[in-house]
Amino acid sequence: MDATTLLVLLEELASGLEIEVRYESMDSEAAFSSGGLCRIREKVVIIINQKAALQDKIKILGRALNRMDLGPVYMKPALREFLEKMQS
Repeated sequence: MDATTLLVLLEELASGLEIEVRYESMDSEAAFSSGGLCRIREKVVIIINQKAALQDKIKILGRALNRMDLGPVYMKPALREFLEKMQS
């Protein structure tokens, strides 16, 4: 699976879990990371630096989604395998 497809599948998984994914412009001097999981007014949000490299966006989404209970969620086997490998 190519990286662009993987990113789309991760975004779809987040959407299915009612997690908003935001790509935001972050001032390089103020930003200490490329993004991550947060809670805004009781809503779970993943914020990602819009200038982050594709692989960094995938890592941020993968790490954030791995914090959720994904056991009962249906996803393509390749996506589940990717997320399980990230946990190792």
